[in-house]
Amino acid sequence: MSFRTRLLISFGVVVLVPLLVFGLGIRDAMSRRITGEYELRVLALVDVIRADIARENGRIASRLAALKGSLAGDNQFRGMVLRGEDSAYVLDYATDAMRLAGLGFLQIQDDEGRVVSSGHFRNEFGRLGPAIPPGEGTDSLTLVRAAAAEGPFLALVTTDTLSIARRPFRLVGGIVVDSAFLLRLARDPELGVALALPRDSTRSDSGKLVVGPPLTLPYIDATDGPGRVEQARIEITRSVALLTALQHNVNLWFGAAVLVAALAALLLAGWLSTRISTPVEARIAIGDLARQVNHDVKNGLAPLRNVFRHLTQVARDKPDELPQVFTERQGTVESSINYLETLAANYAKLSPQTERKTTDVNAVVRETIGGSGAVKAKLADGLPAVSADALVLRRVIENLVSNAVDSLDGKNGTVTVTTEQGKGIVRIAVSDTGRGMSKAELDRAFGDFYTTKPGGTGLGLSIVRRLVLDSNGSLQVETEPGKGSTFVVEIPVQ
Repeated sequence: MSFRTRLLISFGVVVLVPLLVFGLGIRDAMSRRITGEYELRVLALVDVIRADIARENGRIASRLAALKGSLAGDNQFRGMVLRGEDSAYVLDYATDAMRLAGLGFLQIQDDEGRVVSSGHFRNEFGRLGPAIPPGEGTDSLTLVRAAAAEGPFLALVTTDTLSIARRPFRLVGGIVVDSAFLLRLARDPELGVALALPRDSTRSDSGKLVVGPPLTLPYIDATDGPGRVEQARIEITRSVALLTALQHNVNLWFGAAVLVAALAALLLAGWLSTRISTPVEARIAIGDLARQVNHDVKNGLAPLRNVFRHLTQVARDKPDELPQVFTERQGTVESSINYLETLAANYAKLSPQTERKTTDVNAVVRETIGGSGAVKAKLADGLPAVSADALVLRRVIENLVSNAVDSLDGKNGTVTVTTEQGKGIVRIAVSDTGRGMSKAELDRAFGDFYTTKPGGTGLGLSIVRRLVLDSNGSLQVETEPGKGSTFVVEIPVQ
């Protein structure tokens, strides 16, 4: 074996192997720490979800209590119970009451569980409705799969009872459980909430891991009859993308350090081998050369070792500060290893800081309304750029314009989008000459699931408000019944 080969092997053992072990240790420590933080966050989220579901139960129960009081004093309904009068009124009662109460599901059942009035189908009269099991508090909630004209849907329901003319009746009411409802429960972009129903094999959680204990609810499939009580689960999932990206970044820096150390060892070994012409000179020079090589390698590795030690300490004690500290120490790494400049740029791209982008409001408005003749635009010249996400801003304008057009009810009217500059802000106003809103309607307009449109979800203005607040903006409304409404969005300039 030649001297050059032995020198290369020595450097591999002395430098590369310890560096590999050290890097793998950092990677494993970071993975364990991040996984632990995720688990704690998930447990906290489960508690939040339980509280949200309990609040939904309270809201449903209060709406049913109001319906109960109204129904008890309804003489037309009482006349049907006593004398069979006005059956059409009773058949339509649940449909109107469900809409007025802001519910997504409502049935009135008799003491045998047969449907007296349904909020979705008149012809459900006399059929057996879902038999909701008794419970208290959150335990009284049941997940029901019900049928509607547009297809089956899921509803989170609870019950209340009343007596009319000494005959017992049961109110079964609830809210629709859809993707928007589950998204509202999640509250965290890295986490998700999914429903696992009995015999449901269509759901796919590709790229997601189920974590934490699931929440269980009674489940009844009532699409073809009363159904039977089974168990459904609300599962918390998390994306593996962030953890994978962090591990990839550590591997990237570790690979770069090994590569630089290997190149330095190879260059030094090659230079030394060319300078030694005889075995005697080689043996004399080996001690000095080894000390020189060790000194040069330590000089190159010392800053890297300090950075890795610092990162290990931050990962253990203050994991949330890890990206910031990594960025602060990036200059030290670059000054020690010039070859890492390209890799450092790649790392910065893999772990970007959250920053609002420079956005042209007028351009977003033009792109949103396109060439629609029903919407007019009055755009101020020379508007400064705002600090917002263009896609978020477009979603806000689209929702407001869509609501404004709907408010015209197909009649002649105008919808106008206006932009102007204010003090440190850009103002976007969407005005219509439609039906307007009363004070009571305005007070409820931004609540989840409140809508005055048939088939509406009641989430449009709720989403608009959240998007505007997330952009550090503000939302104001000017409205008058019969004269239209104006929604004013103010976004801070760049």
